[in-house]
Amino acid sequence: MTLAQQIEELFQNPPAAYGTAEQAVFSRFKEALNAGTARAAEPDPAAPTGWRVNPWVKKGILLGFRMGALVDLSIDRARQPWFDKATYPVKKLAVDSGVRIVPGGSSIRDGCYQGRGITCMPPMFINAGAWVGDGTMIDSHALVGSCAQVGARCHVSAAAQIGGVLEPVGALPVIIEDEVLVGGNCGVYEGTVVKRRAVLGTGVILNRSTPVYDLPRGEVYAATEEEPVVVPEGAVVVAGARAVSRGKGAEWGISLYTPVIVKYRDARTDEKIRLEDWLR
Repeated sequence: MTLAQQIEELFQNPPAAYGTAEQAVFSRFKEALNAGTARAAEPDPAAPTGWRVNPWVKKGILLGFRMGALVDLSIDRARQPWFDKATYPVKKLAVDSGVRIVPGGSSIRDGCYQGRGITCMPPMFINAGAWVGDGTMIDSHALVGSCAQVGARCHVSAAAQIGGVLEPVGALPVIIEDEVLVGGNCGVYEGTVVKRRAVLGTGVILNRSTPVYDLPRGEVYAATEEEPVVVPEGAVVVAGARAVSRGKGAEWGISLYTPVIVKYRDARTDEKIRLEDWLR
């Protein structure tokens, strides 16, 4: 059987106890996650979003939580106690991994992929099942959730949160394509797809519940039952507001938050972003 078939079999028909054979299958699976060859989602030009989910990979990640016993992973039990699943310790990295982790309390969980030349500013966290491309910066207090796919040469700014979407297994996780700038205090959740070279301004929140209003093109992008919100390539998104048009909300002059595309990326935008390369 292929690795995918073995994971499916273990997930659907779990044994009474996980023995050496089952642990060997999960070990192979985690090696594939670390190498980036097994991904919770991958590019697919035929899909409406340009991406397709791989449910068997999500099942394998969940299987790890099911298999793992709670163990002591503390650096110092008195001053820094850590207790977690034995299947997902902190990832082992070395200088030749090409990952720059600045000292100060960051964590990368085992079972996720980091490309060469990424920079991790303290404190930040990357969860199991995530995929982060070459040359990306994960800034201070930023979180990359389980199964999230972050492309190459992105900047996930301070305090930004990239949601994961581990369950349901058939749901697309959050996708951040290549060369995207995610501004400080942004939140991208619930399978939102941000296409390449987009810019999310400070404080932008993207999820399935809130449509994105495109002023230059006169369009509105909203999630459906089948598909998440998709932010177009090169879009510059800022946090905006939309007036409530009826009832007490209109009477009281209340507006609700909404993300707004104010323009598309141009040479001036590129010049501002290029300055960040000096930090890497």
